[in-house]
Amino acid sequence: MHPRLGNWRLDGRTALVTGASKGIGYACARELAALGADLLLVARDELQLEEVRGELAEECPDVDVLAFAADLADQEDRLSVFDWVVDLGVSLSVLVNNVGGNVPRATLEYAEAEYRQLFELNVFSAFEMCRLGYPHLVQHANAAIVNVGSVSGITHVRTGSPYGMTKAALLQLTRNLACEWAEDGIRVNAVAPWYIRTQRSEPALADAEYLEEVLDRTPMRRIGEPEEVAGAVAFLCLPASSYVTGEVIAVDGGFLRYGF
Repeated sequence: MHPRLGNWRLDGRTALVTGASKGIGYACARELAALGADLLLVARDELQLEEVRGELAEECPDVDVLAFAADLADQEDRLSVFDWVVDLGVSLSVLVNNVGGNVPRATLEYAEAEYRQLFELNVFSAFEMCRLGYPHLVQHANAAIVNVGSVSGITHVRTGSPYGMTKAALLQLTRNLACEWAEDGIRVNAVAPWYIRTQRSEPALADAEYLEEVLDRTPMRRIGEPEEVAGAVAFLCLPASSYVTGEVIAVDGGFLRYGF
């Protein structure tokens, strides 16, 4: 094997992926396992998570796949995840912060509890997972964090202002940590997807008129697939991207570059 090919593999590394039971999180876990990474999967739904764990373990028998059910909007559950990591005695070198959610409404229609919960899930969970993961990641010469953001953190889309605010905060967290932790050998990057075909996006895209509006604003004229986000996430975890940090890669079919 050519010596450079090892830079496109994750053999011997362990990756913790949140929101891993479906959609983008599942696709990320699958991609990282295919590249040789051992997996630590975290999601709320224990039954679905175990099903996914079994699927990935069968598909990638050469890697270890473990799972832990937790609600990362809850501080105690976040602490429990890293108690689990310590108990396992694994060497964590990759963290993918994918967990998130939304309740789309007009700005004046949100209850206080709703928008506070969005910040807890979309921003504070990632902030705390990064902080809790730091003592593990800093033990490696080339550790990686990838935060799954959204184009709504860069420009206006019809997601509701709290969601856009949380994703903008997540992207700024990415830039700040990249600068703070570069000297510690931890790279921090993010991806910003546009519409991706997942269970969460299906209701909106089922409206033919709305779908056509989305496609009109997307130069590639199609909806993205979770695997296409996972490919970008995986690249940012690989040794091949060892000089890339603080970046936000849009996975958007050209949406952010569209003019008139």
